[in-house]
Amino acid sequence: MAAVRRADATWNGDLPSGKGRVSASSSGVFNGLDVSWARRSEADANGVTSPEELLAAAHASCFAMALSAGLGRAGTPPQQLDVSATVTFDRVGDGFKVTSSVLEVRGNVPGIDAAAFEKAAEGAKDGCPISQALKGNVDLSVKATLV
Repeated sequence: MAAVRRADATWNGDLPSGKGRVSASSSGVFNGLDVSWARRSEADANGVTSPEELLAAAHASCFAMALSAGLGRAGTPPQQLDVSATVTFDRVGDGFKVTSSVLEVRGNVPGIDAAAFEKAAEGAKDGCPISQALKGNVDLSVKATLV
């Protein structure tokens, strides 16, 4: 059975000075988060989110689930995985694009060695659905540390 999720956005004004709001319409877990061009293009803009920050959240959580599933199938379920995703949005030619998503994971996984953990992390990076959506268009990498 397919899972369908919906988010809605409203934008007011031109790109440089306009602002928008985005909501998770399917779940309702967030409603009316502010988005702006400044948040996308200026490193120090605070108080609002960006599509890239939301993409980073999606990639980090998807990867964590994929890694947990893979480790569990291998008989070494994790006690804890701490994942971050750093998404880079940059000028490319005459426009802008998401250029990379760098995953970092620190894992407490009994019964596994560092090499096996790194291999599992690579497999999760390649296999998680968000990575699959980005693959071929965005540079993907993962750094895995067993704790």
